[in-house]
Amino acid sequence: MTKKSYSIRPMNRKELQIAISWATAEGWNPGLHDAECFHTADPTGFWMGLLGDEPIATISAVKYGDSFGFVGFYIVKPEYRGQGYGIQLWNAALNTLSGRNIGLDGVLAQQDNYQKSGFQFAYRNIRYEGVSGSKSTNHLGVVDLSTIPFEMIAVYDRSFFPGDRAQFLRDWLDQPDSNALGMVQNNTLVGYGVIRLCHTGYKIGPLFADQPSLAEALFVALQSTVAAGTPIYLDVPEINVVAVNLAEKYEMKRVFETARMYTQACPELPYDRLFGVTTFELG
Repeated sequence: MTKKSYSIRPMNRKELQIAISWATAEGWNPGLHDAECFHTADPTGFWMGLLGDEPIATISAVKYGDSFGFVGFYIVKPEYRGQGYGIQLWNAALNTLSGRNIGLDGVLAQQDNYQKSGFQFAYRNIRYEGVSGSKSTNHLGVVDLSTIPFEMIAVYDRSFFPGDRAQFLRDWLDQPDSNALGMVQNNTLVGYGVIRLCHTGYKIGPLFADQPSLAEALFVALQSTVAAGTPIYLDVPEINVVAVNLAEKYEMKRVFETARMYTQACPELPYDRLFGVTTFELG
């Protein structure tokens, strides 16, 4: 029997759905419409390892601007793990981000392996799970984000992310089965958030706000857009203690943690205003 050869190549848009389905099987609970938004972020940033014609490994290495990249979807089919296929794909993908500061959200047990590739621990992100049903206070500043010029949203978002992600953001805010809300004061955007349908329940992300009270108002307004009793999730950077307190105030429980790591210095972002991570897969 001829031994099948192992090859690595970019994924096309249709094949990205394979990574989404594997992430679902791993319990990562991606959004139902993530693939289209993710592909828009960087069509060249998704890679696949194949044994013969069989896809057996996936990874994303998405480029933002000229100096930042983010790695995700690093999955090897269970029956092919421990045979060296994953690390070959990992090295090939990281080579495409050479010279950039690279971030990732990795499972805690893999920290040592990531350190071997130059990643250093920055902080933990915590996934909280709860249920919708909190009554919206009808905060006067909460508006449908579609009523705000995209350029204003992009400028606001830029302070929370290490690279330019305007292309991704445009699709993220406009995806089906989602709601995006903003907080406006004195004709100025002072916070926004998105809630999207996932394979289980809904995830809120991002959730950015200039003040804790505004973050809470947005959180309550977002979760009130879905049926009461629906599972909801919020991924919180642990270094924002107020964000942790917000999740726990609404009786959300910790269900999953990641190690946020970077190959260079941890970006100087306004973590005290960052209440919810956009996505563990793309940052």
